[in-house]
Parts: sequence; C-alpha cells; structure tokens
Amino acid sequence: MHLPAAFEMDAGGAFALIEQHPLAQLVVASPDGLLATPVPLIARGNTLVGHLARANTVWRHAGPALALFTGAQAYVSPNWYPSKHEHGKAVPTWNYETVHVHGTLVIHDDDEWKLPVLTALTDRFEAAHPVPWKVTDAPADYLAAMTRGVVGLELTNLRVDAKSKFSQNRSDDDRAGVIDGLSRGDADAQAVATQMGRRAVPDSGT
Repeated sequence: MHLPAAFEMDAGGAFALIEQHPLAQLVVASPDGLLATPVPLIARGNTLVGHLARANTVWRHAGPALALFTGAQAYVSPNWYPSKHEHGKAVPTWNYETVHVHGTLVIHDDDEWKLPVLTALTDRFEAAHPVPWKVTDAPADYLAAMTRGVVGLELTNLRVDAKSKFSQNRSDDDRAGVIDGLSRGDADAQAVATQMGRRAVPDSGT
C-alpha cells in the first residue's frame, strides 16, 4: 500500500478500525489466480479469527493471505477547498481509512477450536441487541450440524499496514472546507466528516 508519512495510522488505530469495521475482504492465492471473499474477522490475541462456509473454496488455499478492512470513505470535491477559489490549483480526491493485514492463513476444522470462535463472534455482534442471541439458544443437534458446515480461519504472523487519508496534507482552511462539504452529503460522507472532526488539525502544509 502506498503510505505517505502524513497518512500513517498506528497499530491502536488499526485495530480500532478492525473492531468497528470487521468485515474483511480475505485474499488468497490459488493455482488459478487470486481469490477473495468477504468474511468478518475479530482479534484474538495476536491473531485474527473467523469462519467460512465449507462450500467456500477460499479456505482450501491456506498460506500467505491478505485481509483488507475499509473504514469511513467518501469523495472529496476540490470546490470545497477555499484555496481552490484563490488559485485554482486543486483536483478531486478520495478520503478513506483502510487497514491491510498480511499474514498466514491457518485452517481449523475441529469443534474444540471452532465453537469458542463461533461463540466469540456471536457475542461480539449480538452485544448491542436488547436481548442478545446466544449460540446455546440453538438446539444442540442443529448447532452441531451448522458447526460441521463451517471451517475455522486464523490469520497468524500478522503484519499491519494502516492508512488514514483525511486531508492531512491540506491547510487548516481546506480541511475545514472538506468537513463542511462532507457534512452536507450522504451517510458515508458524514462519517468521514465526523472522523475528520475528531482529529486535531495539523499545521498548514504538513
């Protein structure tokens, strides 16, 4: 990933993004070329874990893998830069946050490994519900059949590249203009404006 110093995100920010946006695009190499599939992944210790349907052939290609996570993202119009109206030297761009996790994909197909991961995933995503559904709510025989139908994924030996491109290379006034413009847009644009507003504005030209 192209990662200018102004846009670097630290490890804490990277894993916070993964926590907030856990649906990854998992990319693996196969004899027929690259394969990718969406899969939610959560952190467990120094690894990322999840599961795929047994019928999804991506899991058959254990080894080097890349998980791509995307956070807030939106188009940025040059019309939002006050500086554009002074000298015209501005072009469109895109603001976004992304985390690329390189690692080794390890497959687990035993219930002793899969059930705790299935439970952790369920507890994580049900936590906000008034009455969270639990794995143990399902009949035992049904749960056993569903567990047989998936394989466990573990991404180990992680190397994380993380980027937060939120106009840090623009002046204070231009950044304020972008926030204002995005605030008038759709939900994605407003999410970027919110993220930009949470960050301290750097000195002009940095």
